[in-house]
Amino acid sequence: MSSASELTKEDIFRMFAETDRRQDKRSAETDKKIKELASLFTGQWGKLIEALVKPSALKLFQERGVDVTETHQRVESSREGKQMEIDLLLTNDHEAVVVEVKTTLRVEDVRAFLEDLSEFAFFFPRYKSTKIYGAVAGIQIEEEADKFAYRQGLFVLAGSGEGLVRILNRPEFEPKNFGVGQGRRAKK
Repeated sequence: MSSASELTKEDIFRMFAETDRRQDKRSAETDKKIKELASLFTGQWGKLIEALVKPSALKLFQERGVDVTETHQRVESSREGKQMEIDLLLTNDHEAVVVEVKTTLRVEDVRAFLEDLSEFAFFFPRYKSTKIYGAVAGIQIEEEADKFAYRQGLFVLAGSGEGLVRILNRPEFEPKNFGVGQGRRAKK
């Protein structure tokens, strides 16, 4: 390379190009590390939110006339190369409540959950002859996702300010049955 006083335009462009390449590589490495940390944080945060919902879930649904007796957390199934994970599953011998837990609940989350509910019996065939109800839970609710979920026949759970969770739906709410004899819940 030439001395500083003898640098050509080409030399300067090469130096800038090399500096840009090194900077791009460092930026890519930094972006990768940030994404890894965000994924770790989000996963751990999600588990915390599920842990807040789980203790009160059975009682909340029992008070609404859904006499669930078992709680299963992070239930997974794999069939025909596809996978499904359920955050929280509440069951008895003839009913199941599938609960999707989000830190921030958005309309797009509700739509995705409705798709999952439509495939639930495929992934969990032991429940194909039961009534299936859906519920979404969120600490923060955006875009009126609660109202959208309510109109779709889903229970909506949210924090009540004291570390407790409550069902936001009115007491007269009749959830949609996404399982056998799909439609509204049969009155008791």
